Amino acid sequence: MMARRMVGRGLLGSTLGLAAAACSPLKLLGTANSVFPGDGGVRRIVSGAAFGSDPRQRLDVWAPASRTGQLPVVMFFYGGSWSSGRRQDYAFAAKALASRGFVVVIPDYRLVPQVRWPGFVEDAAAAVAWTLANIAGHGGDPSNVALAGHSAGAHIAMSVALDTRWLGAVKVDPARIRRVVTLAGPFDFAPFTGPATRAAFGHVPDARETQPVTYARADAPPVLLLSGDADTTVYPRNSLRLAAALKAAGSTAEVKLYPGVSHIGILLALSKPFRGKADVLGDMLGFLRG
Repeated sequence: MMARRMVGRGLLGSTLGLAAAACSPLKLLGTANSVFPGDGGVRRIVSGAAFGSDPRQRLDVWAPASRTGQLPVVMFFYGGSWSSGRRQDYAFAAKALASRGFVVVIPDYRLVPQVRWPGFVEDAAAAVAWTLANIAGHGGDPSNVALAGHSAGAHIAMSVALDTRWLGAVKVDPARIRRVVTLAGPFDFAPFTGPATRAAFGHVPDARETQPVTYARADAPPVLLLSGDADTTVYPRNSLRLAAALKAAGSTAEVKLYPGVSHIGILLALSKPFRGKADVLGDMLGFLRG
């Protein structure tokens, strides 16, 4: 997340109102999510599979417990200012999608300060390569793989989808990515004025090289860009500018803005306790089902 406030503070202070706690707010959200009915009949079928040698290069796979044939695949990249996050805290998002007929992959990736750009994008590409090579063995359709992400994870997903050098480096044809759907994604945010963006990207001589909008192309996969009009962390103009660039290049892009929804609110809307705030899940499903 391009944050002036971190994910944890946004959840703890303004949304969940949970005070104390050395517990992760996302962990608390996962606990709350588990007591609400729905999203059942799914399980984590792969835990901590390695797609590289670093301990952060691990992923989980979730799927419907009862499945026949090969199901469409969604890879979800979480946010956290490129400097925080762990896959275990996003089970609520995996369950929401898996319970509706998808195989869901949630990768970790190396974080700032261990790496800076493009280290986390390279990790995402390696996770895509692992998924395409292995997902058929877990009930997923390797010919129907979509990318998704929130905030910094949206930047990572879109970078992999649009900038062909990253998948090319792991010998994957970029055309194998069928769709991309993002939540509150930063796509055109140079110059780097905040501490999080300076830490992740400030070393790059040409800032345009790090921006997904730079790589809009005619043969890009269709994209759905979701944002809240009350997001003051990653402004909706990021999605609007990327959509305009993609359309100008001859590709397909759609933007949807949710009234009154914040940067964290759009992510929370995937969870059962907050799903009524905006139909983020429904819009994702409609797009992903194509």
